[in-house]
Amino acid sequence: MSLPFDLGPGTAAALAIALLGAAYVRGYSGFGFSAIFIAFAALVTNPLPLIPVVFACEILMTAFQARGIRGHVDWRRVLYMLGGAAVALPFSVSVMLSVGADTARIIISTIILVMSLILLTGWTLQRRIGALGHGGVGMISGACNSAGIGGLPVAAFMSAQPMQAATFRATMIVYLTGLDMITLPLLWAGGLVTWDTAIGLVMAFPLLGLGVWLGGRQFLSASPSTFRRFAVMLLMTLSVLGLLRALKGH
Repeated sequence: MSLPFDLGPGTAAALAIALLGAAYVRGYSGFGFSAIFIAFAALVTNPLPLIPVVFACEILMTAFQARGIRGHVDWRRVLYMLGGAAVALPFSVSVMLSVGADTARIIISTIILVMSLILLTGWTLQRRIGALGHGGVGMISGACNSAGIGGLPVAAFMSAQPMQAATFRATMIVYLTGLDMITLPLLWAGGLVTWDTAIGLVMAFPLLGLGVWLGGRQFLSASPSTFRRFAVMLLMTLSVLGLLRALKGH
């Protein structure tokens, strides 16, 4: 059986391990799956064809988690941010589809590094943010999501506000699902969604289920803030490695 995206066995195995780890992070913290997996993928292959697979995985993982998060979602935040994201996405997707593999690695890794540094600073908002503020964050998120990492600006924004861990996690999960559902048709129109996308999703399914289940169990027994810090440190490491590889390729 041939592997999708012309992957070799070694590359496919490395991506499978990264997928399991990223699903675990998503199951625990509610964000980080796309950024971790795509940052790692940028080290071993061209990440662009994998972005639709990642988005489909995000949607599928929400189905695994729906029962446990339903009562904790801040729907008003979700809707305001999705409205902003929908404005920015068509332009940002067209830009991402026009660049080469090394340029994509630089863009993806730089965005991840900047957003990770913001998350680490402990930055806090001093006043209440209304509909326009949430819509603006959604626009930034939409611009980043063409690279598959639209969750990081939202994670940075919501981490800076007083919010219960369960609400943070549930709101992130639902927002990312809606964001990916808006983005996938644009990627389809751009030719990135193929039969390889479907094959990759089928192959990823058991790893997603296992990772999300393990991460969810850990969320119930430990501090989410501690694990989010671990996830951000991992993102920073992968983004630096991705930048080094991309710059070396130029």
